[in-house]
Amino acid sequence: MSFESRITRIPRPYEPERADDAAALFTGLSANTAQLVAGTGGSSPYLLGLMQKEADWLADAFHDPEAALDAALAAVRALEADALAVELRRAKRRIAALTALADLGGVWPLEKVTGALSDFAAAAVDVCLRRLVAAEINRGKIPSLGIEDAEVAGGMIALAMGKMGAGELNYSSDIDLIMLFDESRFDEDSYFDARAAFIRVTRKMTSILSDVTADGYVFRTDLRLRPDASVTPVCLSTLAAEHYYESVGRTWERAAYIKANPCAGDIKAGAAFLETLRPFVWRKHLDFAAIQDAHDMRLKIRDHKGLHGPLVLEGHNMKLGRGGIREIEFFTQTRQLIAGGRNPALRVRQTREGLQELARAEWIPQEVADTLYEHYVFHRTVEHRVQMINDQQTHALPTTPEGFERLAALMGYETEALRAELVQRIEEVHTLTEGFFAPGEAKPVDDFGAEIVQRWMDYPAFRSDRAVEIFKRLRPEILSRLKEAAKPDEALLQFDAFLKGLPAGVQLFSLFEANPQLNQLIVDICATAPALAQYLSRNADVFDMVISGGFFSEWPGAEKLTKRLERAMSEARDYEDKLNMARRFMKEWHFRVGVHHLRGLITAVEAGREYADLAEAVIAGLWPLVLEDFSAKHGTPPGRGAVVLGMGSLGAARLNSASDLDLIMIYDAEGVESSEGRRPLATRAYYARLTQALVTAVTVPMSDGRLYEVDMRLRPSGRQGPVATSFTAFQDYQRNEAWTWEHLALTRARPVAGNMELGAEVEAFRRVLLAEKSKGGSVLADVSEMRSRIAAAKAPQGDWDAKIGAGRLQDVELLAQTAALRAGSDARLVSEQIAAGVASGWFNAADEAALCRAAALFWQLQASARLLTGGVLKPEDLGEGGRRFILRETGYENIEALRQAMAEAAQEADAVVTRLLG
Repeated sequence: MSFESRITRIPRPYEPERADDAAALFTGLSANTAQLVAGTGGSSPYLLGLMQKEADWLADAFHDPEAALDAALAAVRALEADALAVELRRAKRRIAALTALADLGGVWPLEKVTGALSDFAAAAVDVCLRRLVAAEINRGKIPSLGIEDAEVAGGMIALAMGKMGAGELNYSSDIDLIMLFDESRFDEDSYFDARAAFIRVTRKMTSILSDVTADGYVFRTDLRLRPDASVTPVCLSTLAAEHYYESVGRTWERAAYIKANPCAGDIKAGAAFLETLRPFVWRKHLDFAAIQDAHDMRLKIRDHKGLHGPLVLEGHNMKLGRGGIREIEFFTQTRQLIAGGRNPALRVRQTREGLQELARAEWIPQEVADTLYEHYVFHRTVEHRVQMINDQQTHALPTTPEGFERLAALMGYETEALRAELVQRIEEVHTLTEGFFAPGEAKPVDDFGAEIVQRWMDYPAFRSDRAVEIFKRLRPEILSRLKEAAKPDEALLQFDAFLKGLPAGVQLFSLFEANPQLNQLIVDICATAPALAQYLSRNADVFDMVISGGFFSEWPGAEKLTKRLERAMSEARDYEDKLNMARRFMKEWHFRVGVHHLRGLITAVEAGREYADLAEAVIAGLWPLVLEDFSAKHGTPPGRGAVVLGMGSLGAARLNSASDLDLIMIYDAEGVESSEGRRPLATRAYYARLTQALVTAVTVPMSDGRLYEVDMRLRPSGRQGPVATSFTAFQDYQRNEAWTWEHLALTRARPVAGNMELGAEVEAFRRVLLAEKSKGGSVLADVSEMRSRIAAAKAPQGDWDAKIGAGRLQDVELLAQTAALRAGSDARLVSEQIAAGVASGWFNAADEAALCRAAALFWQLQASARLLTGGVLKPEDLGEGGRRFILRETGYENIEALRQAMAEAAQEADAVVTRLLG
């Protein structure tokens, strides 16, 4: 489309005589374009000068500005070395003039304007690097490189930082570059020669771009964002830079790398370098400590520039001052730093994209994102107009009435209307951003728990002054909430234990300060569930999930959890990192189930199902990872592969918060005798070691802990049998050698990972086998003997042991599995297995009611005990909050009534089990 048809605004000429000079430069322009040219020249001496020098080119560019821009950029990329100094300045005049006119006339939006300037900067840097490196190669100064390597600047990388990296350059921007080179291209003998050559190239490039000649300059070039700029050369190896960031990189440098973009030279090597820095920039946990760092940076900038105090428009800095551009950028980038490690969608460079992604992830309201970006566009527009007047690198509003009149004319405003809008927008930006950064003042505290509170400063969490400072602001609110607990002293003691177990405090206290709702959550947990509080002190990062969205949404189920885990692990760099990612994932979702159960959002039955879904998702998600790593060493699995069976509580899809996992592995090699790989293994050894690799992946302690304990004793022949069993051997064993207890275990077996086609065949065999074994004459005698042996081997741990004891959970589950086996039923759930016993005619509905009542009550108690204490329930040791939780779960008014109900339920169930087993 032509220029004329898209003009939506026209500046007023501040100096009419200059407007006439501008209009005289062109003939045959349409009325709107002529007015735009006149208004521009009449208000900006700098732009008038550009139009005078490039009038012929601009006249052609008005026909199709996008095509003219593309042609100009292509011409830049094709420049030869001897033409760089002159022709880059000519290109700068043309692109700056065209972009300014397109901006002032509303032909291009802000994003197109800043993008055009940024694209030109990237093209200019790239052509300089390529031509200068080619000259060094031709002179023999870079050993081991040929002239063809000049097309990627011999491995040199220009990282565009700041506004250039985001494609947001303004008219008079410096360009911030970090210059690197890929040292892997060079051996030890050629490294130092190459390094010296790349330093020369960087200096020559900077001179070409920055020197002011009769033709002006291209870009002022700033190289000071590189690591330790005061002592390092202007071009560093990527390895040296990586070591710097890993060891001493600071928060401001992390923020700077949000916008980092390989713009010139070896783009592929630049992208690889940024990937190595991903863990430095994007932390694996929500990083709320970045808020204080950003706030400190803002204050230092204001102190350095003398920008404190009330708003005065004259001389106000639109970039760094109150309610300025930097406030919006800091607001956006700090939130990106906080959450970008967990949410890759937030890892975007542009301010607009950052705000929109934050709104999409529900970190900020959509209205706030839209409002801030609207102000950002206005602020940047004002900044551009100020710079257009005389091509000055300034962000300050005029200091004189005449200056404001000129600015208002260039923006197409009346002066007073512009001043009013500036005040309104600056103050609204300040209001929306200031509260996020500025910490509140600490409130006075009373002497509640003074003796305990005094010792907190000796705990590891308070080793740093910063942790102490943040916690002083938190302490009044937390103590106030602890005092509101049913038993304040008990809650305080548990909170004390929580603090004592924390290895560090800054990150967690920053998280609490930014999210006050967490204060109530930790108080609730300390007042109710000591075991969960202890778990949190060791795994405080699980709080991230509470505030990162979706914590209270509908449970996703095993299949969706598996996919989420796979996506999370795909972000990790290597096998070990993926295993740690799986541990963080499990801990967060495990915590969610516990909190939902604690707060009454789900029942014990639902919690059991959710814990099982999570365990299944972990095994199913890890299986492909383990298999891929193992196959890389020993080849792909012989035959059809293997299936992992969940046994016991996992097979029945009902776990508690402290359950381990019963697993067995079954494979089908289809007669293949060994694998084919770098280190091939015989089939039996292959699957045995693959099983061990999976168990290790689940159980090995790592920096993020372990996943689960794994028990494989339910495999054929128990501890004496191989850890992986062929399907043929499994079938033969179950038909001809297995004990009755192994058939009982099979009533709850379920495929959870691996080759699910093989899993379907195992499931079909399970059903056939149970039907066959239902006719076994010794089943009742065997189970009766087994029950006696269990009772003799392990006595209940008091009256409140929900699992062990006659008529309690283990006893009822044993009877339920026997019912399923005798009925030849494929049911896995306790209630369904008991129903199968009724359907088969073994016992009646009254027996069913007694068994189901006991099963339900004792499961509620078992699930609650594991959540609250991690062990057996002891009401006298629980504290008031824990006792209230138990009573709420079971529906009884007091502990004594619950105790009586337990005794009656166990007695009734015991009578049924004893009668049925004889």
